[in-house]
Amino acid sequence: MRSLRRRVGQVLLLIFVLSAVAAPSAAAGAPSEQLRAQVDRVLRVLEDPALKKDGRVKDRRAAVRRIANDIFDFNETARRSLGRHWQARTPAERDEFVQLFSDLLERSYISKVELYGGEKIQYLGDTIDSDQAKVQTKLLTKGGSDIPIEYRMHKKGERWLVYDVIIEGVSLIANYRTQFNKIIQTSSYQELVKKMKTKQEELATGTPS
Repeated sequence: MRSLRRRVGQVLLLIFVLSAVAAPSAAAGAPSEQLRAQVDRVLRVLEDPALKKDGRVKDRRAAVRRIANDIFDFNETARRSLGRHWQARTPAERDEFVQLFSDLLERSYISKVELYGGEKIQYLGDTIDSDQAKVQTKLLTKGGSDIPIEYRMHKKGERWLVYDVIIEGVSLIANYRTQFNKIIQTSSYQELVKKMKTKQEELATGTPS
């Protein structure tokens, strides 16, 4: 189980690094077309000589984090991850949970952006059903292995946003929903929030327990 979580974490890191958002003026097209065009934007950030200089690590991470904020619909991901427990939350609790959840995802993976080693994404096609879409891709590692990744997206305005990622059959949302549900059932929602805040502090200070 730990090995699976580690693999998911490694792939999510690459997804955060390799996924970007179309410019605000871009019109909506096929989801895979948007992702294909967007990758180039992130790679330009990672390959920017100025951002590679000593002392620019925080700037490089911040640039990728801004992009992740646009490509991922963290509100939808958070809502689905909390599952049936979402309905019982007050508007204030929902806002707090979305902020905590999105911050934890970003800090967990984008803080490791310097580990990017030249991996590429191969686009295999997409399936669109109204405002929902599935984009099939393969992550091509430098070691020569292929990792199948499916992006679940929905259309908001003129853009397609990612709300779930399926890595080798493992759903990001399902993975978190299982963890969250276990904590709430064995303890309480308040305990879940407490654990998330503790983890947030650990990631912010770089001193995990």
